[in-house]
Amino acid sequence: MMETIQGIHQYLENLPETGKVISVYTSVHMLEQLKNNQDLDDFFLSLIYKRVPDEMKQVLFTPYMLKDGNQLRFSIRIFESDKHLQRNRLIEKTRVDLINQFKLQPEQIEITGMAVLYNNMLQSLFRSQIMTIGAVFFAIMIMFAILFRSFLLASVAIIPNMIPAVMMLGLMGLAGNHCRYLICIGIAVDDTIYYVHRFKEEFVKDSNYEKAIERCHSSIGRAMYFTTVTVTLGFTILALSNFMPIIYFGLHTGFAIVVALLAYLTLLPVLLKLFKPLGSKRQA
Repeated sequence: MMETIQGIHQYLENLPETGKVISVYTSVHMLEQLKNNQDLDDFFLSLIYKRVPDEMKQVLFTPYMLKDGNQLRFSIRIFESDKHLQRNRLIEKTRVDLINQFKLQPEQIEITGMAVLYNNMLQSLFRSQIMTIGAVFFAIMIMFAILFRSFLLASVAIIPNMIPAVMMLGLMGLAGNHCRYLICIGIAVDDTIYYVHRFKEEFVKDSNYEKAIERCHSSIGRAMYFTTVTVTLGFTILALSNFMPIIYFGLHTGFAIVVALLAYLTLLPVLLKLFKPLGSKRQA
């Protein structure tokens, strides 16, 4: 199987994400160089394996091959400092290529090491983050549906609450900021409740969406504006800290609150007027 081992070794070494690869082929290649680059047959390799001292076996063969030769190990160095490294993609690509190119069975391949453990941790983090965000938005929407007694109104009200989360994730991605805070979800849900509740009261007066929105902006909208400015200034004071996570926390929270206010005072009224969750003027 030396040709197959050599092919796997060279394949792993030629991957752009990997550096030095060490395996049984490394020892065999060194022996070939000592023999003037002549190919080594099975008899010569068997003889070498039996004749070399145990100390040499512990260095050349034992770390990369079982005594019966039924299991081989390839030690691969990965460029962890590469910013473009995608561990999960590299692991899956390596597994698929070994199966397709070298006709190996899936049960013959086992990829292990710290890179795999770190990748599993990241994948678990991504899944839990997605599930957490989905659960939070679902819970907020159920709360809106119960509070407003309208599924359509709850669906309209939940959309502006998604904007701060999307903006925060986008900003962190563009800036290359790896801060782990995702505190913007639901940070200003109370503003949605205030605005929608006042909108329902104002709409009852004349059943006119535009006039109800104008009255909401001049009343509850003004209160929301000053409250947001006050809270934002309070959080941005954290930027004066000497501890970077505290600085990120303050700036990100202030940014999220401002984006939430803009969404509530611009997008929410447009959605209310577009979808008419309280019915048309005649129905009202």
